Amino acid sequence: MKLYEYEGKDLFEKYGVPVPRRVLIESVEDVDRAIEIVGLPAVVKAQVLVGGRGRAGGIKVAKSVDEAKHVVEEIRSRGVRGVRPRKFLLEEFVDIERELYLSITVDRSARKYIVLASSEGGIEIEEIARERPETIVKVFIDPLEGLQPHHVRYVERGLVSRGIDGSTARMVAELVPKLFRLMMDLDAELVEINPLAKTRDGRVLALDSKIIIDDNALYRHPDLAKVLEEDPRDFTPLEIVARRYGFSFVELDGDVAVIANGAGLTMATMDMVAEFGGKPACFLDIGGGANRDRVREALKIVLTLPRVKTVIVNIFGGITRCDEVARGVVEALQSVSSTKPIVVRMVGTNEEEGRRILESVGIQVFSDDLEAVKKAVELARGGG
Repeated sequence: MKLYEYEGKDLFEKYGVPVPRRVLIESVEDVDRAIEIVGLPAVVKAQVLVGGRGRAGGIKVAKSVDEAKHVVEEIRSRGVRGVRPRKFLLEEFVDIERELYLSITVDRSARKYIVLASSEGGIEIEEIARERPETIVKVFIDPLEGLQPHHVRYVERGLVSRGIDGSTARMVAELVPKLFRLMMDLDAELVEINPLAKTRDGRVLALDSKIIIDDNALYRHPDLAKVLEEDPRDFTPLEIVARRYGFSFVELDGDVAVIANGAGLTMATMDMVAEFGGKPACFLDIGGGANRDRVREALKIVLTLPRVKTVIVNIFGGITRCDEVARGVVEALQSVSSTKPIVVRMVGTNEEEGRRILESVGIQVFSDDLEAVKKAVELARGGG
């Protein structure tokens, strides 16, 4: 789950990271009130979840109230890289002496957190790493050990060795524990400040925020999960339904929909589809112990995908009961008008009852997954 800039800055402020004065607005009518708080000139910032927002014209400086209103209307009408912002952040203009970079993310190959600090900011960290890697300070943090004082000192010394004055380097390093605590509390995958500005009056301010929360941890953050329900962000409507019912769904560009229980079995089934010359239309893992409601909604999703020609349901029943899966399939067929063929491979817990339920509505059930997948691909090609 990606957070908007204004959400990230609210969290920064909560955790003691200094940010500019700002006001969130939704309409031109709110500009006068916002300018009274942030002053002039003001920075108008579209709240969208796209990269390169500044280069795409989503951030502009306004020197008057009328200009600020014009900028809001202009950005809203044309959008930012195809996205029309619903909200804007009006922020105080900051006199910047130098732009820096600071982030904490997860290095999956090292299985550790990593702090990245750079003497240069304002551009993507990938670009900095490619063109000027010598400007980046890297500190790895063992998750079992956690952030330690020596990590913070290393960041400070590293910035000083890269030309940053001691006072500024110290202020930047002091932000690391605050960002790390935020990251741990929110189960974040990334917490980034770019740019982190050193102002001419001696302050260090987070001029932007980028926070990504681990989707798998949202059950521990019901407030964020509720926000996601109200604003799907970069999730599709179908992905939101999948999240609500507790299954994993990724839409692909093929015509054979794949539903299975367990990520490994789902991926193996997709591989089998490809092996027999088909193309998967989705990855849909109903998970362990799926009940009929989850199965019903999962099947309803794939049956409504226009390019899907056939569906393969591959169930290995352990804690997932085959009869519950079968009842979910039947309920989906009763609620969705579809003639798309469904092929089921089902073995395991309550297999006999599951077979009986499906065969009573004319669905053939296979025991061998290779045979089932081959049949599904043949049907997608128009075969019998």
